[in-house]
Amino acid sequence: MIGNYHYASGKPAAEPTKESAAAPAADLKGKKVTVYGGFTGEGERLLQESWKPFIEKTGIDLQYQGSSDQETQIMIRIEANDAPDIGHFAQPGLVSDLVKKGKVKGIDGWFDKDYLKQQYAQSWLDMATVNGVMAGVWWRASVKSLVWYPVKPFKDAGYKIPQTWDEMIALSDKMVADGKTPWCVGIESSGATGWAATDWVEDIMLRTNSPEAYDKWTSGKLKFDSPEVKKAVQTMGDLWLKDKYVYGGVPSILTTPFGDSQKPLFDTPPGCYMHRQANFISSFFPAGKTVGPEGDVNYFYLPPIDPKYGKPVLVAGDLFVPFNDRPEVREVMKFLTTGESTKAWVLTGDFVAPQKDAKKEWYPVPARGFAEILENATVFRFDGSDLMPGAVGAGSFWTGMVEYVGGQDLDTVLKNIDAAWPK
Repeated sequence: MIGNYHYASGKPAAEPTKESAAAPAADLKGKKVTVYGGFTGEGERLLQESWKPFIEKTGIDLQYQGSSDQETQIMIRIEANDAPDIGHFAQPGLVSDLVKKGKVKGIDGWFDKDYLKQQYAQSWLDMATVNGVMAGVWWRASVKSLVWYPVKPFKDAGYKIPQTWDEMIALSDKMVADGKTPWCVGIESSGATGWAATDWVEDIMLRTNSPEAYDKWTSGKLKFDSPEVKKAVQTMGDLWLKDKYVYGGVPSILTTPFGDSQKPLFDTPPGCYMHRQANFISSFFPAGKTVGPEGDVNYFYLPPIDPKYGKPVLVAGDLFVPFNDRPEVREVMKFLTTGESTKAWVLTGDFVAPQKDAKKEWYPVPARGFAEILENATVFRFDGSDLMPGAVGAGSFWTGMVEYVGGQDLDTVLKNIDAAWPK
C-alpha cells in the first residue's frame, strides 16, 4: 500500500550493477516514448538536461510534455483511453485509485528484484506498491521535517541546535525571555489555505505514534477525533497559540502566505528565529541570500518527541508510472531508477534523489544535508494529507486546522473532519 513504508538505511550508495549500467538489450533507436508530467519551465529544462545523455545513448525518441494542471489532465486522458506511455504523479492517492480501478498494471517482473533493492531502500519499493502491485518508481523526494534559522543572530545569541522536542521548547522559552520571537508561521495559501498546518500535525503524529498508527490514520482506520490525533493537534497548538511564541500572533498565522512566512528570518534583527518548512522553501528566500553553516540561514532536523519512535522524517515525492508495456518503455523506466536521471537537477541543490546511486558530491554543500537527513531517518512516511481522499486531505483537514487556529473547539473540529471522510 502506498504510504506504508519504513526507511532505516544509512549505508553508502551502492555501485551500479552490470544490469543498471548495461546498454539496452535491443536496438531501440527511433522508438517513441511519451511522458506526461507536472514539471514546467525551469523544472522541465532540468529534467530534459538530465535525460539528454540517455536519449543520445539509446536513440529512444523520449518526448516529454509538461503541464501545470497535469494531475487533472492526465486523469481525463486516462479515462478517455489516451494515457501517455508514462505519467508523473505527486499525489500517491491518485495512483492508488488507478491501480484499484485496473488502469495501472504495474512493473512487477520488469526488473530483477535485487537490482531494485540496490537502487532503492526497501521503503521506497513498499511505498510504490498498492494491493500487491508495484505501480512505478520514485524519482524525486522532498524532505519536510526541517527547521530554518538565521545563522549569525542565532550564534551571536548563544543558541544551540536542539536535539529533542523538549530542548526546542526550552529554547523557545529562552528566546521569549530574551525579548525575541521564536517562531514564524503562515498558513495562508489561497484555495489551499491550511495545508502548512497539516504538515505540522503529520510531523508530530510521526513523533508521538508508531508508523503503523500513522498508516491507520492516513487510511481512515484511526479517526481524527481519536486521542492520538487530538494530542498531535494540541501539541501544535501548544506552540502556535502560546503568547509571544509566533511572529504577529495568531492573526498572522492565518493571514500570512506560507511563502512569505519565512521573510522575518532575514530582518535585522530577525523577526523570528525558527521556521519549520520543507526544503523547497529556499526558493522563496529573498534574492542573494545564502544557505549553509556560514550562510544567511541554515536548517536543522525537526527534533523527535518520544525516543521510542526514533528519528522520523516526513517526505513528499514524485512517482513515474507506466501505462503501456513495450521494450522502450521498460528501458525508460529503468533509466528513471538511476541517480543519473536526476543529476542535472540534483546539481542545483533544489532536488533530493531517492535513488541510492545518486552521488553525494553532486549536491551543493548546503543541500547535502537534505539527503543526509533522509539517510539517517529511522522511519519516514509520506505527507499524510496527500494520501487521504481529497475531501479530507485537500478539504476538511485543511479547513479544520484553520478553524482550530481561529479559535473553534478542537473536539468539534476533529468530528467535522471525520464527517467528510467518504463512506
